[in-house]
Amino acid sequence: MPPHCDTLDGPVVNAAREALASGDVTPVLPWIPEEHEQEVREAFQETLQVRDLGDKARELADYWFFETCVRVHRIWEGAPYTGLKPAGLDEGPAVEAADRSLDEGSVDGVLELLDKAVKDGVRQKFEETTTKRTEASRSLQAGRQWVSAYVEYIHYVKGIYDTARGEISHEE
Repeated sequence: MPPHCDTLDGPVVNAAREALASGDVTPVLPWIPEEHEQEVREAFQETLQVRDLGDKARELADYWFFETCVRVHRIWEGAPYTGLKPAGLDEGPAVEAADRSLDEGSVDGVLELLDKAVKDGVRQKFEETTTKRTEASRSLQAGRQWVSAYVEYIHYVKGIYDTARGEISHEE
């Protein structure tokens, strides 16, 4: 399963590991927003200094450097930093399909996955909404349930559309 950016086997930490192994910070910098580059460069230098103090110091320094890199990367994503996640997390089929598409050089698998997910999701919301609509006149509570389902359905469809057009950031 492909890792996510805040996991210990994710691309940010892997780039940070590569930087530490080579003694050159460059491999991790593409994952870092430009305005935080100096912070990461300084953390890198401090980590290199501490790593020579023994195995435990190396382990702690490396972990701190990974946390620094992921934290500032998450700022760039517009997402909160909630700590490093363990390696091997299942991020679901979308991340797997997206990563695989890059490895394979074809987006077809992603499009098939998204097409099915969108169709299934819209159908489910539509059916729930139309069912509640037919029951709306039975009581005030039923009317409110219809309105709630309607709002959820409309927002769901709009959210998919806006996301597909690139009009929404991933933290939303």
